[in-house]
Amino acid sequence: MAELFWPRVSPHFVECRRAVRPFDEPALIGLSGGPDSLSLVAAAAAEGKDVRAVVVDHGLQEGSTEAGRRAVAAAQGLGVPAEVIPVEVGAAPGESVEAVAREARYAALAAAANRDGREIWVAHTREDQAETLLLGALRGNPAGMAAVTALDSGVRLVRPFLTIRRADTVGACRELSLAPWHDPMNEELAYRRVSIRHSIIPALTELIGGDAVPALARAADRIAADQELIASLVDLSPTNDCAVLATEPAPVRQRRIMAWLRGYGVSVSGGQLAAIERLCTDWRGQGPAAIGGGLQVERRDGELNVDKQA
Repeated sequence: MAELFWPRVSPHFVECRRAVRPFDEPALIGLSGGPDSLSLVAAAAAEGKDVRAVVVDHGLQEGSTEAGRRAVAAAQGLGVPAEVIPVEVGAAPGESVEAVAREARYAALAAAANRDGREIWVAHTREDQAETLLLGALRGNPAGMAAVTALDSGVRLVRPFLTIRRADTVGACRELSLAPWHDPMNEELAYRRVSIRHSIIPALTELIGGDAVPALARAADRIAADQELIASLVDLSPTNDCAVLATEPAPVRQRRIMAWLRGYGVSVSGGQLAAIERLCTDWRGQGPAAIGGGLQVERRDGELNVDKQA
């Protein structure tokens, strides 16, 4: 029956199907309705995977409710059960709306996945990996995404498409006659990731005289592999004990501080992290380190503490 439904000649969709084959656990797919996530749903369905789809509606723009309904209908048309989960996004002054929305989205996906005993699949591609590297570097924390990782909630997060290009997801939708939703926020250059996608990576491509994405994505892959290796060799559990942190090598200390901050739903730039480190390694009675969102980290009685700024 699958052979009757899915087109026989579809080179981009073939790449998408090949990417999902190694993953066999029951999964919950984060579906936006865009070409990446829609082609992930289609590929999973074509390969007979046990998947469901969830559209997380942040309600941040007009028409998001209708876009969610269309995405659900598209998934159901592919034979995949789907639903919309609304969430509220309340960013404090100084906080990134994009970052707060991302945290709310993953929290909603994790809660839904836990209910059904599923892992989460998201549709990040090679382009997303390249953008993540540059975004992290601009914050002083070069980053890479792993194909498989665990969220703080314990749910396994899988990125089956991390090996393929965005052209394959767009092409797959075209080959399947699917009409993906194009989020207008993905054209807003005020968002740093969008600016990197539409301005910086094309400029780098022109600079080197070839496609910049593969080299950037490979660098991000190596960073992700390094992070995984470090995590397997040393204790990276969160701690706010300044005496303990002061004795750790810098790469370990930084990761343990960031893990502790994630417990407060906080991420920091490289400069902010360095200021927090100095509260442990160069303590001279200095004042707190501001970390944005109206928050600060202060040392009291030999421990780091997250407080509201006065």
